[in-house]
This record gives sequence, C-alpha cells and structure tokens, in this order.
Amino acid sequence: MSIILEAAVKRGWMLEPEAKELCREFGLPVGEWVVVSNPEEALEGGRRLGFPLALKLVSPDVLHKSDVGGVALNVGERELVETFNRMKRIAEMKGFRFEGVLMERMAPPGVETIIGAKRDPQFGPVVMFGLGGIFVEVFRDVSFRIAPIERAEAEEMLFELKAYPLLKGVRGRKPSDTESLVEALLKVSRIMERMDEIREIDLNPVIVYEKGCRVVDARVIFK
Repeated sequence: MSIILEAAVKRGWMLEPEAKELCREFGLPVGEWVVVSNPEEALEGGRRLGFPLALKLVSPDVLHKSDVGGVALNVGERELVETFNRMKRIAEMKGFRFEGVLMERMAPPGVETIIGAKRDPQFGPVVMFGLGGIFVEVFRDVSFRIAPIERAEAEEMLFELKAYPLLKGVRGRKPSDTESLVEALLKVSRIMERMDEIREIDLNPVIVYEKGCRVVDARVIFK
C-alpha cells in the first residue's frame, strides 16, 4: 500500500485529487487538473488548462466542499485570484488545514449521470447507476447490481432506467455513448473487487457525450 493510500485510509476518505488519481489508475475518464497553493500558481495553471475553470478547496478537514463554500464554477481569468484567495480565507477562518485548491477546466455540457458503489453489510459490494438531476432527486431512478458485474449486467443497469430514452436520444438530441458508461461501471466494479478497504465510491456527476464520458467529481470513503 502506497504512502498516499495509507494516509487516505487513516483519514477515512480520499482528497479529490487522490480520488481522481485512483480513477485514472483504473482507466476511468477524468479531465486534467492541477492543485495550486498560491495565486501565482493559480494564474499559471489556469492559463495552461484554459478557462472557464472549476475550483475546489483541498483540505483533509473538509469532505463536503460545497457545504463550506469550497466550490466555485465557471471561474474566468479576471476573478481567478480573488476566488483562490476567498477559498484560502474560508479555510483559515474555519480552522481547516489548507492543502491548496484543485483547478480543472469546466466540462462541456452533456447528460449527467451518477455511478456509485458501496459495501452492503448483507450483500457485499454493490454498484449503482442513475441519471442525474431530477431523475435521482425526485424519481429515484437508479439501478443496482451486486459486484463483481459482467458486461451484460452493466448494460441491463442502463436499460432498466425509466429515463433510458434520454441516453438514446429524444426530441432531436443525439444519442449518448452508452458503451462508455458500461465500461465505467465495469471499472468501478473492479475497484470494489480489488480494494477491500473501500466502503463507498461516489462519482457524481459523470457527464456522458456523443462520444465518451467524463468523471467530474469523485469521492472515495474507506471502512
């Protein structure tokens, strides 16, 4: 077990850069990001990544970043330094350890989905899939399978959603790349199978496009 993983297990959860690196190691599609610790690095990184950006506070004391004002979206170059400084002040005022700010170029719009997994006391590792937004919050339109799953099971998880027609394209919308979602589900299942110390994975949203998909936010919690 690597030093980074040991620290994350001891903490009980992964910082977002760690969670996204885990996704990358297992072949899940993530964008390019950088963690910066001062305004100069923020400007340099922002110009390299391209605008607009998503900024997220990185602190071992903050699991839910949005609850403390630690998330900013669609940040342009003009407001980048001000946004960075605001996040650092939030950490200082609340007594959080400040390990920097994660910056990532905003993902293009697409169909938002959710991929997750957890270790159920009765069934063991379980994989979950659903469409984002109102379909999860109001209709609870999600599907589950006991891991490890095969390709046919991953495909069934998509088919059985009430909102599946949205993925296939309705009212002039182009169909989404459902194969990329199937691959993502198989990879999350593989993570749960190989890493027994993980209790829960939450990839939300995973935005799917006409070609490919992208994990925008990742959270990994340990036993």
